[in-house]
Amino acid sequence: MDVDVPTSLGPGRLVVAPAERPRAALWLGHGAGGGIGAVDLAALADRLPEHGVTVLRYEQPWRVAGRRVAPRPQQLDVAWLETAPAVRDLVGGLPLIVGGRSAGARVACRTATELGAAGVVCLAFPLHPPGHPERSRLEELLAPSVPVLVLQGDRDTFGTAEHVRAETADAANVRVVPVPGADHGMKVLASSPLRPAEVARLVVDEVAAFVAAVSR
Repeated sequence: MDVDVPTSLGPGRLVVAPAERPRAALWLGHGAGGGIGAVDLAALADRLPEHGVTVLRYEQPWRVAGRRVAPRPQQLDVAWLETAPAVRDLVGGLPLIVGGRSAGARVACRTATELGAAGVVCLAFPLHPPGHPERSRLEELLAPSVPVLVLQGDRDTFGTAEHVRAETADAANVRVVPVPGADHGMKVLASSPLRPAEVARLVVDEVAAFVAAVSR
């Protein structure tokens, strides 16, 4: 089900994969370099409904308009927050977990408190631009007070799983799960320990368990 949602930056779009008997809802944003068809987002939309989780993937207005370059982070937050009432109308009183991949994960972290989210799912959180660890976005990752799950590849040039885990070691609410062999797009090499299907299964299983825990 597709739902177009007007915002002050143009229409965005919610693509909803409903669970038959939902017990929670997961609202996911996409990255700055891709859309909601990313392998991890697609896997979650395909598989989580059978776990009782309604998945809503959000296409930002810039993406719906066919533009190739994402706007500034503040504008991403604006469209996301203006779409929140429509999300609440769709999911009713279900516990709401927010998240996304890369830039979408940053948006979710920055807005989780304002939205009253029960938890945050970060897929490939971009801890810093490639080659610039001094430009850290750790403050955003630590912003939520609710539980945060980070699924991070150990070849991610925006911050490896080991780096993210070290930086968040003192944050009791942040759990980092390494994705062996995966890069920022959750892609693996032929020599990697996991095949693409196994990466997708790992992502789905970890997120399903996380959503179940925070929505009880």
